[in-house]
Amino acid sequence: MHAKNKTRTRALSAFALTLALGAGLTACGDDTSDAAGQAEVSTTEHNDADVAFASDMITHHAQALSMVDLTLKRELDPEVQALAEDIRDAQGPEIETMADWLTKWGEDVPATMRDHVNSGHDMGDMSDTMDDMGHDDMPGMMSADEMNELEDAPDSEFQDMWLEMMVEHHEGAIEMAETEQADGQFKDAVDLAGQIIDAQQQEIETMKDLLGS
Repeated sequence: MHAKNKTRTRALSAFALTLALGAGLTACGDDTSDAAGQAEVSTTEHNDADVAFASDMITHHAQALSMVDLTLKRELDPEVQALAEDIRDAQGPEIETMADWLTKWGEDVPATMRDHVNSGHDMGDMSDTMDDMGHDDMPGMMSADEMNELEDAPDSEFQDMWLEMMVEHHEGAIEMAETEQADGQFKDAVDLAGQIIDAQQQEIETMKDLLGS
């Protein structure tokens, strides 16, 4: 009986040692992974994911601002008007920041539908070429038909339609920003992605409350 207890004790000790070693190896592995992940983020270097994020988000933000432009001659609830102004105030400077990055990196700054409208063409003209500019591949982007429908909506339908479309648009921006957080290297871009996620998620909640959903 005594011998059996000794054997059982040795076995339990060995098992405990194995668990301890395994936990230690796992912890070391996690530390190595975290360190490697952190080392990939740079204050000076960038990668293809950063370029894609800046290029695509400029286009995405530009459409959001074009949607905001459509509110200017509409009768909106004060809360919706304030939200539209918040979107303009946030996303305009973000476009400028990302354009500066692309210029610094020697990359092209993408032409957007907002550039087209601001150069003297109306939204209808831009809709003819929107689908040829690569917009359909971006999550949350409105099609030319959807933008035309929003522009032509009667006042009685415009506000809810705008809110519903902007919720979808924001959800797409969050998806793009999450990709940048996972794959990006340039710290300022990764940080901006986090700011976009936080701000637009809060705006989504506000818009859903305004819609009563």
